[in-house]
Amino acid sequence: MSMSLLDEFTHQFVPAEGTSTTTLVTLHGTGGDEHDLLDLGRALHPRAALLSPRGRVLEGNMPRFFRRFAEGRFDLDDVRVRAAELATLLDEAAIAYGLARDRMVAVGYSNGANIAHATLLLRPDSFAGAALLHAQFVLAPDPLPSLVGRAVFLAAGEADPIVPVAEARRLADTLAAAGATVTPFWSRGGHGLTGDDVEHAKRWLNSAGFGS
Repeated sequence: MSMSLLDEFTHQFVPAEGTSTTTLVTLHGTGGDEHDLLDLGRALHPRAALLSPRGRVLEGNMPRFFRRFAEGRFDLDDVRVRAAELATLLDEAAIAYGLARDRMVAVGYSNGANIAHATLLLRPDSFAGAALLHAQFVLAPDPLPSLVGRAVFLAAGEADPIVPVAEARRLADTLAAAGATVTPFWSRGGHGLTGDDVEHAKRWLNSAGFGS
């Protein structure tokens, strides 16, 4: 019998507390791992379940969620393969851990935010919503899927040396064109996560109906 993707992905799972039905799927940046964003997930929602996979692509010794040819030049064929893998992983995790499949919200930083929105665009039922922290535009399927009913928070730094603000705006426009309700937060910061990013993401999570 072949292994399931849940077995193949190194991951951390933290059960929900109380009656929360939300699962935050935390997706790390380049060089991170399954532990990186657990504290962030808990800060955003103290009671949600947390599912945190480690990217299975290595760039040198740095885990990522998909291959790239250079900074900002992505292997789109690999993106499609990895997005399908992630969607399947979520399906399996919902069954294995008894999670509400329609209450999974991506919380991604940098490369993790990139695979989150790529998966949302390629597999619209993969996430109920997504908090994209310092994401860069990756792709726009043609035709665009319907993301009506999906809520997306997008935080970007106007002084980000890795993600030009124009790329973040292009991503926001793409998601909105697909029908998602996009809540942007433009800071004066760079690529690193800030307390303001976290505070605005937490407010969005509650206002979008994922706080329970």
